[in-house]
Amino acid sequence: MTYISLSTADLALASLLIVANGILSLLLGLKLERTLAISMARMVVQLTLVGFILNLIFDLASPLWTGLIALVMVLFAGVEVVARQERKLSTVVSYGLGASAMTFSSVVVTVLALTTQIGPDPWYDPQYAIPLLGMILGNSMTGIALGLNTLTTGMYRDRAAIEAQLCLGATRWQASGPVTRSAMRTGMMPMINAMAAAGVVSLPGMMTGQILAGVPPTEAVRYQILIMFLIVGATGLGVLMTVYGGLIKLTDSRDRLRLDRLQRADDE
Repeated sequence: MTYISLSTADLALASLLIVANGILSLLLGLKLERTLAISMARMVVQLTLVGFILNLIFDLASPLWTGLIALVMVLFAGVEVVARQERKLSTVVSYGLGASAMTFSSVVVTVLALTTQIGPDPWYDPQYAIPLLGMILGNSMTGIALGLNTLTTGMYRDRAAIEAQLCLGATRWQASGPVTRSAMRTGMMPMINAMAAAGVVSLPGMMTGQILAGVPPTEAVRYQILIMFLIVGATGLGVLMTVYGGLIKLTDSRDRLRLDRLQRADDE
């Protein structure tokens, strides 16, 4: 298997595309140039550090270090879930919901794949476990964030209708049914779209990377299909846990709506 090595000059040339976007932002008054610059700098630094760290972790092949890296990934993913909520529960609650749902769904699905379909020896081999968990975690994070945001904004928007149903004797599960179903659909939609478009509209990232690295396309396709199945499964489970966990926090055991536990993202 052969691959084409990229030089620093190659990456610098590609970065001019981001610079061009920043210039367009300045000319059009979009005010995105600072965000683009910070995001690009963060990406370069983070990925460079990750590259060095993974080299070390791959050489050690220790379950302890593999687990530690997985924990760090989950913790940072939890922060990203909370960061972009329009209306949210307290930071601790929102973080707990997102992180716990991602931990359970992503780790369970990753371990299942490592111990059955992929089967490296040992099964926790970081060369397989960390990239696999990263792909599943990154995609489920998006679904969980969308699902939670849709739930909280929907409960606030439809509070009058929900409270009216509660007054008429509906349970919290019945009264909030339309909002929770909408939240779960929203959380799942990006992955459904990705499955529908894979191979026709776009070549998914993992498949493209493997092909560029010299893997036969037919084998790359098999891995990509497996990854898509795993991602959608983990996302569905994570969204389900987060939405119903959020619903429990926004209501109580006496079937009352508790929007006093909700705050805007810019509140202290």
